[in-house]
Amino acid sequence: MNTSHTPVTGDQRLVKHINRVALLRLLRDVPGLSRAELSDRSGLTRSTISLLTKELIDEGWLIEDDAVVTGQLGRRPVPLRLDGRKLALIGAELTPDALRVVTTSIHGDVLESRSAELRHIEPEAACHQLVEMVTVLAQHVTQAGQQVLGIGVALPGAVDAARGQLRVAPNIGWRDVPVGERLRAELAAVNLGDLPVLCQNEADLAAIGEVEFGPRPVDSPLIYISCGVGLGSGIVLGHTLFTGATGAAGEIGHTTLQVGGRVCSCGRRGCAEAYVGLRAIAEAAGLRPKGSSLDHAGLRARISTGDAQVSAAFREAGEHLGVLLQNVWTTFDPRAIVLGGEVVSLGGSAFVEPALATLARFAQAAGVAAPQVRVGRFNELAAAVGGAAYALHALMNPYQTRG
Repeated sequence: MNTSHTPVTGDQRLVKHINRVALLRLLRDVPGLSRAELSDRSGLTRSTISLLTKELIDEGWLIEDDAVVTGQLGRRPVPLRLDGRKLALIGAELTPDALRVVTTSIHGDVLESRSAELRHIEPEAACHQLVEMVTVLAQHVTQAGQQVLGIGVALPGAVDAARGQLRVAPNIGWRDVPVGERLRAELAAVNLGDLPVLCQNEADLAAIGEVEFGPRPVDSPLIYISCGVGLGSGIVLGHTLFTGATGAAGEIGHTTLQVGGRVCSCGRRGCAEAYVGLRAIAEAAGLRPKGSSLDHAGLRARISTGDAQVSAAFREAGEHLGVLLQNVWTTFDPRAIVLGGEVVSLGGSAFVEPALATLARFAQAAGVAAPQVRVGRFNELAAAVGGAAYALHALMNPYQTRG
């Protein structure tokens, strides 16, 4: 049979989804567009725009503002904006010591957050504790009459996002753990199995949080540097997350700052994490771990008293971070670098200012301007909020591979 003239049609549901996403992205970037303006900017017909906007209003994505008085005859244009009061996202972060779970709006407003110490480091127990916390927040969302769109989970290591697998996490000793599969199975047992569950590296998700929930237009390239027990970075080009061939792109905590230097959790010597990570700072301040965990309460107590040894430890770590910023800058040439994580939150200016001063010295020596460096919006919740943003990111970028 000759099929050379047989028309080829795409999946109409996919086409419709792409068109819906196009409208949502237009209204996120330019709030207040009318239906006519959406048609002009998107290239979709007026009838298609009318149908899609009605659906999006009914589902709680959009809201109409008061009609605009133009002074012209005819129907007044009605501005449209993202609403989202009926919609919510859930984000979670697993760290070597703790779990954090949040619900957010589609605008990035944190609606509720919970944190807890990790009871057990063993994967099955840790995943169970995470599901318990997610379940509580999901129940609160549904009781408020809202719909959960998805769950994003931030993990402390290299992640195979397509399989939801944590490939390697030196700080917790996990390798090839199917976190996504475990979470989906447990969520199904509590009637939450229909929710999309997406897993990705914590720094990558913190970067996505800055892009999805940040100002428009988006800075690109943008690099988020996560400073916690571990040290990582997320790299976003436009709206695309760069994760590398195996999901390990951005593991700057294991780049070498000093040949033959301090021993790192990964087994190598001289890694950035061994100079900038929270364990390194705590050790420099004379704090010993409680078992396998850091004494977070003890560190916070000494920070609150203005302890000179703790301040000196943060300043020294900040200077090392400045060297790392120089390396990131010259490697990636980003438009913006965003700093976040527990070390930034705890150390504040004692940590950040030495880093910026060190970077400025490199820039001055080279006679060029350094990229913009700013502190992230969400402090210690950055990765968890980034998980929520990742659930939205998957909806708003249907062409990209997701887990």
